[in-house]
Amino acid sequence: MNFEEYSRTVAILDADIAARPVRPIIIPQANPEPAMPPLQELAQDVPPTPARAVVLACGTDLKPEPVRWLWRDWLALGKLHILAGAPGQGKTTLALAMAATVTVGGHWPDGTRCERGNILVWSGEDDHADTLLPRLLAAGADRARCYFVEGTRNEDGTLEPFDPAHDLHRLQEAVQKIGGVRLLIVDPIVSAVVGDSHKNTEVRRALQPVVDLASACGFAVLGITHFSKGGQGGDPAQRVVGSIAFTAVARVVLVAAKVKAEDGAEDRRILARSKSNLGPDDGGFEYRLEQREPLPGLFASCVAWGRTVTGTARELLTDPNEVADCDTLDVIGFLRGLFADGPMTEKDVFKDADGAGYSRDQIKRASLKLGVEKEKTGMGGGWVWVLPDAEGSTKSAKSARLENTLPSLPSVLPSCFDAQPPTDLEEVL
Repeated sequence: MNFEEYSRTVAILDADIAARPVRPIIIPQANPEPAMPPLQELAQDVPPTPARAVVLACGTDLKPEPVRWLWRDWLALGKLHILAGAPGQGKTTLALAMAATVTVGGHWPDGTRCERGNILVWSGEDDHADTLLPRLLAAGADRARCYFVEGTRNEDGTLEPFDPAHDLHRLQEAVQKIGGVRLLIVDPIVSAVVGDSHKNTEVRRALQPVVDLASACGFAVLGITHFSKGGQGGDPAQRVVGSIAFTAVARVVLVAAKVKAEDGAEDRRILARSKSNLGPDDGGFEYRLEQREPLPGLFASCVAWGRTVTGTARELLTDPNEVADCDTLDVIGFLRGLFADGPMTEKDVFKDADGAGYSRDQIKRASLKLGVEKEKTGMGGGWVWVLPDAEGSTKSAKSARLENTLPSLPSVLPSCFDAQPPTDLEEVL
């Protein structure tokens, strides 16, 4: 077969194939999948994620409610309270006396009647069996209405210490199961603070769950704390140890102190209101600490209430002997500590003293006792306090004088120094 014959044969075959009908090949599917909807329709079917929003309440939607009191003007239901005082003033005993009154529906020191209820004690300092319960019994409490936080039990039955950062919701469940809890005592209140008790932000963050717990359960919370050193004659609420947030968050601050009597009379112990955002912030009651035997061979301290007293907490708890006496180791030691590194400006002295709870009058009188020298620095400068016998006082005082004089230096330089400034600054001064 030559080439021409081969070409005619191929052409005939191509024409025959082209003339045949095209039949599509269909592959059967056992479970055909439904067709996917368009992306636009699919996006419309997904509900949008709700964004965070601020919730506002209109005054017309709110129902005005009065403060609910456990002890009128002293202990409010659903609120946080602070009881502060120096060591040895019976703060825990005072709190347990109030708790005992709640358990029996007794009378408060002002004669008003208390609604009966259960009490809860969360203490990190005193033992329940040998200290807290005996004091409650000495105060006449109904022990069947007294409960104590011992810890938390895990799934495996292990008892662990109560952790306020994680266990407050479990405490709420336990309180709701008991029912009728009217008072929670936290001793000390710093136990509720996981972070630094001297930082306002951390204290507020730690106390807010406690406040929420009080509001949710409807009981009053009484937190116990101590006074800081010094500050006699000042506002007792400002002497609470730690951050000022403790007294800021609390709605009522109670203080307990012993006031020295004159003319050899017996010293007085006074419980007073130092702050209240809900009612009067003055007045108080005298009290005594006594020993009783609630059970044979069981002795415990309790409170014996005395007469009502009037006046502010500052007036009631100010000891004239302490205010007038500036020659105390407390104030003197504070000033010596300030001057340990040399002189200080008067402004910084008063600033540090205020932070420590000392008044300006106390510091001024104590400075005279110490022989503190006060020097004016520079033109328009402030005062610098110098303790002559303090280490580095002379050198630091000289530096302070130079520092405060530098701003006025250009005005006192002779014109001949304009071209070539001196190298020895002290020669100019």
